[in-house]
Amino acid sequence: MRHVYECPVRWADLDLLGHVNNVAYVDFLQEARADLFRSHRSGLRAPELEEGLVVVSTQVRYRESMLLRFEPVRVEVWVVEVRAASFTLAYEVFDERPDGTRAVYCTATTVMAPYVFAEERPRRLTAEEKQALERHRDEGAAPEPRPWAPPHRTEVGHYPVHVRFSDVDVYGHVNNVTYVEYFQEARIAVLARLWGEVPAGSGRTSVVVAQAEIDHLVPMLHRPEPYDAFTQVVHVGNTSVVVETEVVDRCGPNEVRHARARVVLVFVDDDGRPRRPEESVRAPLVAEVAPA
Repeated sequence: MRHVYECPVRWADLDLLGHVNNVAYVDFLQEARADLFRSHRSGLRAPELEEGLVVVSTQVRYRESMLLRFEPVRVEVWVVEVRAASFTLAYEVFDERPDGTRAVYCTATTVMAPYVFAEERPRRLTAEEKQALERHRDEGAAPEPRPWAPPHRTEVGHYPVHVRFSDVDVYGHVNNVTYVEYFQEARIAVLARLWGEVPAGSGRTSVVVAQAEIDHLVPMLHRPEPYDAFTQVVHVGNTSVVVETEVVDRCGPNEVRHARARVVLVFVDDDGRPRRPEESVRAPLVAEVAPA
């Protein structure tokens, strides 16, 4: 059984191109997920699941740009896998056309784990929770784990991550959506260093996120000292570039890896079609790719 949530679109959700920003979609997923666990319609009202869950990983595939509108967008969410100590949700963000077909803006999956916040530890799903989740199972594939290698660290790729008070949730952890903002900020800072000043009308800023994968490893907390993000260009194609980022804590005696992301960016023309960037834009990216 699939659950549908109508999510409002805000002016603040837009990016420089006038499209709904990639971070906002992850926020839409969170809102739909929260509604699933709190809605009487879903039949999945479980206090433990509602209040004690963490996001383990997120994969988003962006299909079509969304512009500002005053009607809510629809988010469909359902279960695709239930395991001993985690489960996977799938999503589709869409509008329904008059003929009954869908305009799909993005598809996504999140791996969720029950968590005991008072003891800062994960736990296994109960039999009752598994049964409730199974009622929402539908077709779809769970994401396959992919190998990760720590990004090649350079000064160009370094970005200090300052946690704001408003970034943390009711449990004192940085919210999962905020991580996507951190990765975006770190990525933009690195591209700005590689490209230098961006001439108006050069088309250098016409880049959209096509796909994003985020793994959450250890919760981040609010503190005055910044964390460290390291970003590396790992592949440059004809019209796209793949960037990986990890956020670490180097303040203690041992370095702690908190989160990592792999993002596929696509260069587009004024009509939103993929295009090959100018060589002055592409060459610095190729030069930044770490040797194998």
